Amino acid sequence: MKTQCQGMVAPLKSVVVKRPEAAFRSRDSIAGQWKALGYARPPDLARAAAQHRRFVSILEDAGAEVRSLPGDDRGSLDSVYVRDPVLIADAGAVILRMGKEARRGEPAAMARTLEDWGVPILGRLQDPASAEAGDMVWLDSTTLVVGRGFRTNDAGIEQVARILAPYGVNVMPVHLPYGNGPGEVLHLMSLISPLDTDLALVYRRWLPVPLFELLDRSGYALVDVADDEYDSLGPNVLALAPRDVVMVAGNPVTRSRLEYAGCRVTEFDGSDICVPGAGGPTCLTRPLRRG
Repeated sequence: MKTQCQGMVAPLKSVVVKRPEAAFRSRDSIAGQWKALGYARPPDLARAAAQHRRFVSILEDAGAEVRSLPGDDRGSLDSVYVRDPVLIADAGAVILRMGKEARRGEPAAMARTLEDWGVPILGRLQDPASAEAGDMVWLDSTTLVVGRGFRTNDAGIEQVARILAPYGVNVMPVHLPYGNGPGEVLHLMSLISPLDTDLALVYRRWLPVPLFELLDRSGYALVDVADDEYDSLGPNVLALAPRDVVMVAGNPVTRSRLEYAGCRVTEFDGSDICVPGAGGPTCLTRPLRRG
């Protein structure tokens, strides 16, 4: 299977998801995991499943082929957030090593499915590296910006750069702020969502200065997330195509700013599939092919 994903805004053609029934499994499984994983509250399985079906229908209506990962004993509730275990490049997949210890089994599980689908594996991160794809943003086809934070360390960045170097990819590290500390996830994609080749949604207050300067030099216009909509996943917006985006409902100010910037916005209810685990539509998807 050919991948094509060194970008984040071209029309979405093929994408991986994991349905809550496969990730959450049962009410007992949710009850036994949610506190240890740092969820704000236990998600309701039936509501999460219905919300995910609606989300998948949005992806399909946009013309994307949606592929579902099977259940796997190596995954936790967090495995519904399929963005993080692997990075997809045009030549294939880089299998990462999760910074969150409870998610360490996910990359191998996802790699097996990708191999079954015929996706080439370019490399696998090794200890002491840790890196999560939520910290990785394709700014263009040859520039991968990687956030150095609690989930992605220096060794992880170095190993990703070494794997991608033969394919002409320049990896640009940027340091993330402390935020709320190591107990809460702060990915680079918590602070930026590309919307077009010259437009991005950002939470400017915590945006790394080198990334802001790069965006400015590259001619990007920036749409600012409302301060009181950061915690409700306002920055987490998935581009289905240039300026055609999907976001979690409940962020009206940010939505209005996106529309003012010329974006078509589709919303879905993420109260049980997104909000408890702090993972929005980008987190719920692992694009395989755009273009």
